[in-house]
Amino acid sequence: INIEVKESDLRVDTYRAGGAGGQHVNRTDSAVRMTHMPSGIVVQSQSQRSQIQNRETCMKLLKAKLYEIEINKRTAESRAIEDAKMDNAFGSQIRSYVLHPYKMVKDTRTLCQSSDPQKVLDGEIAEFSIEFLRQSAAGSFKGKGGGGGGDDDI
Repeated sequence: INIEVKESDLRVDTYRAGGAGGQHVNRTDSAVRMTHMPSGIVVQSQSQRSQIQNRETCMKLLKAKLYEIEINKRTAESRAIEDAKMDNAFGSQIRSYVLHPYKMVKDTRTLCQSSDPQKVLDGEIAEFSIEFLRQSAAGSFKGKGGGGGGDDDI
């Protein structure tokens, strides 16, 4: 991640530093406070005797804070994508396909069954759709995932 800070986005204030340093500290505006206007982040430095060095220190601190914000934002975005994914654990699918030793397809929401899995695999799922629509109109799901809480016997 490359953090670029435009000079036009900064407000730079200089002031007299406090603490040890004698007359030099008391007479020169060597401390620097930078405000990043778009984000509102404020950093300051008065650790060096030179205003130029304090500006460089402030810029490093500001870039570090902006970098941390960007990392947190990307982490939150990736977490949101991961949380939105459906759980594909065993048994959470809509239909169960049994191809050996016998052949059967069972819709776990409606408990509708078909003994011809090849037809279902070819896309002919009208009987499952009709049963789902019939049960959802009546509000009476028999199987898992529909709110009816029925048992699944596969």
